[in-house]
Formats: sequence, C-alpha cells, structure tokens
Amino acid sequence: MNKELLFKGISRLFVAILFAFIGPVMYTSAVRNEEHPFFIPVLGVGLIACALAILYGFRGIKLLVKGFFNEK
Repeated sequence: MNKELLFKGISRLFVAILFAFIGPVMYTSAVRNEEHPFFIPVLGVGLIACALAILYGFRGIKLLVKGFFNEK
C-alpha cells in the first residue's frame, strides 16, 4: 500500500467534489440570467468546472487504485 499515492488520490477526489458542487451552481445561475451580459462567460466557466469534476474524479480513483494495489 503506497500512502503517498493514496493521499494524492484522496486530495484529487476532494477537488473533484468541490468542482462537482461549483459547476452546476454556476451553470444554473447562468441559465437563469440569460439576458445578463456575462451569460456566456459564466456558462463556459460552469461547464468547464463540470468537466474538471469528472476529470479529477477519474484521476483520483485511478491514483487510489494504484496506491492500494502498490502499482508504480
């Protein structure tokens, strides 16, 4: 069991959870305010945050599995 990889995996999953909450909140905020001048940038940032949540989630799980089974 590689504790360093386990810690990295848990920290990436924590970041993924943060992005998983921030992304949909920004997306729904942008959709509710379509007439606002910052509609497109807020929508883009919300979608990017959702994509980052998925990416960090997969990478975090991958690191957890590597750390648990002691792969390098």
